[in-house]
Amino acid sequence: MFQSKIAGLGKYVPENVVTNQDLSKIMDTTDEWITERTGIKERRHIDKNTEDTTAVMGKKAALQAIERAKINKNEIDLIVFATLSPDYYFPGCGVQIQDMLGIKTCPALDVRNQCSGFIYGLSVADQFIKTGMYKNVLVIGSENHSGGLDFTTRGRSVSVIFGDGAGAAVLTRAEENGSGILSTHLHSQGEFAEELSLIGPSTNYWVPEIMKDNPQENIPYYPYMNGQLVFKNAVARFSEVIHEGLAYNELDVSDINMLIPHQANLRISQFIQKKFQLKDEQVYNNIQRYGNTTAASIPIALTEAWEEGKINSGDVVVLAAFGSGFTWGSAIIRWA
Repeated sequence: MFQSKIAGLGKYVPENVVTNQDLSKIMDTTDEWITERTGIKERRHIDKNTEDTTAVMGKKAALQAIERAKINKNEIDLIVFATLSPDYYFPGCGVQIQDMLGIKTCPALDVRNQCSGFIYGLSVADQFIKTGMYKNVLVIGSENHSGGLDFTTRGRSVSVIFGDGAGAAVLTRAEENGSGILSTHLHSQGEFAEELSLIGPSTNYWVPEIMKDNPQENIPYYPYMNGQLVFKNAVARFSEVIHEGLAYNELDVSDINMLIPHQANLRISQFIQKKFQLKDEQVYNNIQRYGNTTAASIPIALTEAWEEGKINSGDVVVLAAFGSGFTWGSAIIRWA
């Protein structure tokens, strides 16, 4: 059986920066209120006057990852695209990326696991490479949240959290034995599906337009979140799935060189860091700048950590996510 490694990383975030002060002008909130509860200071939102969409942002991140992997785009054997905010209800963004990149008729697979989407996508790619079916797999996480948020005081508890962006990774067959992705671990618990959910149409005609055309008090098209329940489950599942991955590979917490958690809430990341007794330099957080970008958060953070020289060959890198579904997962990597 083969082993896979991450050969190239890329990210893209829109240029439009939205600060907490900007949000305080359109809803009853403050910088202090948002920072205290989430750790977020600013996020990126798509400017609707630009070309950016979920798929377009994914393409931009993917091009960077492919270039850094030093392969030709036509060497991509499979595209895995993770998002909760596709450009269309169907088809998914995977086929759009295949067309935008001008890749031949390779298979394209869409993953709908929200905040855990990139981990799930990474696991799918890893299995295809391990079995020898494919050599190079492109995994993308991209989100356009801003098109579907309720930017009134009613929606502030959710709308202040989310941002737009994309991250991508090229996985390829590892030549070095014992390096690359060591294992992935996935879980779900559907009984809590509606505790963090959105029941409605796609980003092309979403919350702002629907609210304008159909004003009503109880509109089902903007996200709902039971914050306390989500936080309680997140800190428990993060811890469990990290321990699971370490134990599977006969590693200890002391072996972790870099933990990159899904950027859901800085308070969750800090809770996990304290529980595992990790130093600041062992945990990478960028939610302060980008907010929660769901499926894009881990690949954006992983790309930035690598760009900043905080991940080096031989390092044990742990990725972990928890989100709507509830779904959660981890990936244990020995950086090649």
